[in-house]
Amino acid sequence: MTIVSLLARHRRVLVLCAATVALHYAAIDWVGGRLSEQTHRPSERKPSLMTAQLRLALPKRVEMPPPPQIAPLAKKTPPPRKAEAPPFRPRPAPMPLPDPAPLPEPDPAAVAAEVPSLLAGEPPIAVADGGAQGGQQAAQQAGAAQAQTGTPPPAGAQGDRPAEVKPDASPRPGMRRYKVDLPPSATFQMAVDRVDADGTKWTGAATMTWHTDGSRYQASVQAGVSLLITRLNLLTSRSEGEIDDYGIAPVKWTEKRARRAETATHFNRDAGTITFSASEASFPLLVGAQDRVTVPFQLGGIGRADVNQFGGDIDIQVADDKEATINRFQLVGEEEIDTGNGKVVTWHLTRPAKAGAYSSKLEIWLAPGLNWYPLRIRVTEGSGAVTTQTVSDIKTEAGK
Repeated sequence: MTIVSLLARHRRVLVLCAATVALHYAAIDWVGGRLSEQTHRPSERKPSLMTAQLRLALPKRVEMPPPPQIAPLAKKTPPPRKAEAPPFRPRPAPMPLPDPAPLPEPDPAAVAAEVPSLLAGEPPIAVADGGAQGGQQAAQQAGAAQAQTGTPPPAGAQGDRPAEVKPDASPRPGMRRYKVDLPPSATFQMAVDRVDADGTKWTGAATMTWHTDGSRYQASVQAGVSLLITRLNLLTSRSEGEIDDYGIAPVKWTEKRARRAETATHFNRDAGTITFSASEASFPLLVGAQDRVTVPFQLGGIGRADVNQFGGDIDIQVADDKEATINRFQLVGEEEIDTGNGKVVTWHLTRPAKAGAYSSKLEIWLAPGLNWYPLRIRVTEGSGAVTTQTVSDIKTEAGK
């Protein structure tokens, strides 16, 4: 049997095989084209704000001198109270004097001898003039003694004007001025994780808000723990004020903790002082002073304005419920943290504990690719307890 006869005999089978191969090839080519078209089709889903990434070169480290120490202002001494006048007491009635003895009758001969001398014009003794001259001489002697010794005259001689109290002209310690470009308004949902000193773990949630119109601002933090199907608010903190050349300028900061009375801290810019409802102490108000709520956003504004400012330590006066101290923040480095919507590149700042000022360690992670928003805040207390707040969602006024 030759090849020709074999092909002629199985021609139908060969045609069927060739057709099958061609159909398979066409199907594979069609499927490949569809997959390629879907791959290159632009996604209709808007990119999430949390997926943005920005990596910046870290600034070169510059050593800074120690921060200045701020002492509380001296308490104002109240003016002395005027001495109360003694109660009026009527003067006792004078004792009756005994009747004077009768004068003896003058001798007519002596009177007759004395009359010619009076008529002759002899001057009488000037008792009153002599007393006035003696008073003038005494005043002149007192003035001469004062000129020689330098002793001031008695208070009654100077009049009733009170002594002028000169204000304290000692200069207040200055602070380094930073360029600030504050981030836009946003609302942050945060997951809260706490580990007590004894190892007990707690979970909760917090809401942090930041709103500014360019001239004024409002900021707040509400945090609580999750209990089965409810949430117990443990902390409510609010801050409001203005925006000036130094960034955030708080006017009033309040804090309300569970089972405690609300406290208020006032930034008196006209008087240049910081006062507290929970303490009688007062501190000088320095430029760029902040409170606990505004510190993360002020640091973010410093980064937005010029990242090279983080090359040196950032010194900020921070007021709490009873005092105001200088907080020194240092750049640790770049870190990628895991949030509720993925990993984000951040800059890690820390404020180490300082003996005699604050016993806790504060850490803040800022996201350069997300308007320098604070994405994580951690507080390590002196007892060892650690509280960490991590952003799970950000909503800006633009809706992103």
